[in-house]
Amino acid sequence: MSEKESVLTTSIIMDALEWAYEKSLNPGIAGLDSAYELAESYLKEKGTLEEKVDSLIRWQIAKAGTAGFITGLGGVLTLPATIPANLASVYFIHIRMVAAIAIMGGYDLKDDKVQSLVFACLCGNAFLEVLRQAGIRIGNKIAEKVVIKISGDVIKDINKKVGFRLLTKFGEKGFINLGKAIPIVGGIVGGCVDAISTNAIGEAAKKVFITGKIE
Repeated sequence: MSEKESVLTTSIIMDALEWAYEKSLNPGIAGLDSAYELAESYLKEKGTLEEKVDSLIRWQIAKAGTAGFITGLGGVLTLPATIPANLASVYFIHIRMVAAIAIMGGYDLKDDKVQSLVFACLCGNAFLEVLRQAGIRIGNKIAEKVVIKISGDVIKDINKKVGFRLLTKFGEKGFINLGKAIPIVGGIVGGCVDAISTNAIGEAAKKVFITGKIE
């Protein structure tokens, strides 16, 4: 493995997260809806809020790993040179879903605290551990007041822990390669955006932004 292929860092992870977050809030990537537009379309569906969110998660699981959906991410190739295309693609797919769920729950995505919670949800089943490690005491229920209590230092701590956990996760998968351009095709990104991890991330977002239940 060359030196360039081994320099994936938490800084690169965070750059990719920030890029994907910004892109998910604004339309323009290969004609894909923004998180706001996605949330609006599902809020129009029949049923309770939880049922609407479940519908969104099911759609994401069904579509995210397909070649047709991934091919629509051609705009992802316009990236800062330091961010691997496949990494940014995976984050964009997941962050757009989580951001849409947050919007459906009435949260302001322009709030840095909310953004940190969106990032924490990318840890899936480990999101609660990340929040607790950052010093957030939430007992057995996540309430909106938790967001209010998050300080600037805690935001930094959450982001740091998320970056480290995601770095470890993708390092174990071994699919990040900074030494060459990686085309966005279903076989590559689809293997990373699997149903299990997508469902875990969606369920974490639902608990944080919709139900408040962590049990």
